[in-house]
Amino acid sequence: MVKHMKLEELIRNREAKAAIIGMGYVGLPHALEIAHAGMKVYGIDIQQKRIDQLNKGQSYIQDVKNEDLKEIIDAKKFAATTNFSVLKGADVVIICVPTPLDKYKIPDISYITASAGEVKKYLHTGQLVVLESTTYPGTTDEVILPMLEATGLVVGKDFYLAFAPERIDPGNKMSLNEVPKVVGGITAECTKLAALFYGQFLKYVYPVSSSRAAEMTKILENTYRLINISAINELAMLAGKMDIDIWEVIEAAKTKPYGFQAFYPSPKIGGHCIPLDPFYLSWKAKEYNFWARFIELAGEINEQMPHYVVSKTIYALNKAEKAVNGSKILIWGVAYKKDINDPREGAAADVISNLLRKGAKVDYFDPLIPEFRIASGNFMLDNKEPVLMRSIDNGMEAAKDNDAVIILCDHSGFNYDQLAKLAPIVIDTRNAIKSREYSNVFHF
Repeated sequence: MVKHMKLEELIRNREAKAAIIGMGYVGLPHALEIAHAGMKVYGIDIQQKRIDQLNKGQSYIQDVKNEDLKEIIDAKKFAATTNFSVLKGADVVIICVPTPLDKYKIPDISYITASAGEVKKYLHTGQLVVLESTTYPGTTDEVILPMLEATGLVVGKDFYLAFAPERIDPGNKMSLNEVPKVVGGITAECTKLAALFYGQFLKYVYPVSSSRAAEMTKILENTYRLINISAINELAMLAGKMDIDIWEVIEAAKTKPYGFQAFYPSPKIGGHCIPLDPFYLSWKAKEYNFWARFIELAGEINEQMPHYVVSKTIYALNKAEKAVNGSKILIWGVAYKKDINDPREGAAADVISNLLRKGAKVDYFDPLIPEFRIASGNFMLDNKEPVLMRSIDNGMEAAKDNDAVIILCDHSGFNYDQLAKLAPIVIDTRNAIKSREYSNVFHF
């Protein structure tokens, strides 16, 4: 009880020291908010380049400004390091590392286990450990807990362990401290202390009964979006065959004041969460002899969308009596959504590699992503070698010199009607061109 009261007092007085493992799009914004609340934060990352940038006050995360980073450094509330030994002096440890899928869509939690292994080395009494990385239900109590209790310390008595899923949405203007934080601990005391900690720098904290419930919450959020976006993508393909404008239909359906939420077609669901997280649940479900068929079907539809984009492009070129082989094609935007500089899991890599394989000459324009790499091993690349591309300088100027332009991402600040007038053919996957008067524009 004394240990518990000491940690609780440190948190309430905002004297607790926090260490965050992983200085990416989740860890760095959290470090900023914790430091602004008055607590000392150690940022840990295995990439020395990142650490050097951070300690110079240079942010590589779009949603974190250099001036905000410099402010917490100057106030001596933040320091970045590759040295995990700072965990010895941390009262709270937050794990914010990637949880990718392998090519067979099997969860890779090696970053989590490696981080937990470092925490284990320096675990001490009165320490709170929180996992934020999205993962399958059971990871916190089945994987991390046994590792930490192997030290001889007892959870809920000597140390505290909880799961609190990240809800970062890159490019969203809503402040991190406005987004409710779900918290579920291994024990009631774990939940209480984790909720108290997050309550120091976030406005809303929602405790749940267990770490498994918290893990399932994040998976539910992203499964909901994956299934609904995939459903509208399937309907978009059907509507195209029926010569119906799916965008018009969605706008009409939105007029219903109840029972309908609008989702929009996309060339592929991209990003760090939606196309990945549901498959953690699908994989775990098989342990219970359960097949998550909606997730698998949604994933199948999503993976087919880049092929649909290429088929639409071939159709448009054929109407102009052109073959895709030898055609010059400009990809407009390689980010997975508008106004961000993140291409992860987006349609661009699959669309570009597919077009290259078919003999097209491909360039791209994206002012937010000056370089774009298609990884080696992409199954639609004949040579299986990585492809490094660089954005052209002026998309509008280049549009008229290409046989077709494919809008994969509709960044703000451009006159898309002007693009329709300049380009011989436009395949618009984002409804960026609202007018239906252009005969050269093929909407999704």
